[in-house]
Amino acid sequence: MRMVITDHNFSGEDFERTAAKELDTDFAVFHATTEAEAIEAVRGADVALVNFAPMTAAALAAMNPNGVVVRYGIGFDNVDLDAATRLGVRVCNVPDYGADTVADHAVTLTLMLLRKVAQFDRALAAGGWPSATELAPIRSTGETTVGLLGTGRIALAVAKRLQPFGFDLIAHDPYANPDVAADHGITLVDLDELFRRSHALSLHAPATADTRGIVNADNLAKMPFGSFLVNTSRGALVEQDAVLDALDSGALAGVGLDVFHPEPLAPDHRLRTHPNAVLTPHAAFYSEQSLRDLQRLAAEEAARAIRGEPLRCPLN
Repeated sequence: MRMVITDHNFSGEDFERTAAKELDTDFAVFHATTEAEAIEAVRGADVALVNFAPMTAAALAAMNPNGVVVRYGIGFDNVDLDAATRLGVRVCNVPDYGADTVADHAVTLTLMLLRKVAQFDRALAAGGWPSATELAPIRSTGETTVGLLGTGRIALAVAKRLQPFGFDLIAHDPYANPDVAADHGITLVDLDELFRRSHALSLHAPATADTRGIVNADNLAKMPFGSFLVNTSRGALVEQDAVLDALDSGALAGVGLDVFHPEPLAPDHRLRTHPNAVLTPHAAFYSEQSLRDLQRLAAEEAARAIRGEPLRCPLN
């Protein structure tokens, strides 16, 4: 049996190496970024642990029959799931390794935007001393509606953190459990109402045919003037040019973005220098604990695959 890591940005591979050694499995680590490199990395592999390498149909076809792809993380945009199913390659992810860490990041960005912390900081860094009302309006939490696109693990963790502040919480998710939403203080609404009522909108949905580009000019125009957008889920949900136009017009008073499409964000992209944009480099997932959990859970899933046991988190 052969286990490979196509690519990663961790400090080591202790969990993966230990699993391979215990199962007497050949093990190799690559740094694939292109399709050609991914094909060579997974050629003859039974299990491939994948971070961002493009797992195209050609790459999946290079694996041994009945291969298994373990995606480091929640999203699987870089894995051609239809091709994998067609080729008999099973794909799984690690959906529960860092929900609290991402939720912490999303709430941090939301509160920074609502309190306009970055703008005040930049004014002082430039030598100014703005009055408290110079960046008006700043709404109290009790009169602020926070909308959540999605009601999965991370969105619910965000709601749990925001509840004590007194926000009005609404969400749209066609697959939501109404009882679970209610337990978290969330009122479920349709998509149109989500945009119309959200003073701050936080995105927590996968990139699918239904959600790609869902934050577009038409939907942004429905939001209250001077609202805020936070995205810690998938960059493809947002049309970045539409967001820039909304920032320029004041329709959006600020954005907090951790993910972009494509990544990395181009060095000359205007979002990088926009005064009302707070940006982080796809870092919401990161804490030392979350990375340990991610690698441990991925290695455990790989071991299950090698032993021929049922996968914990299959996607196809």
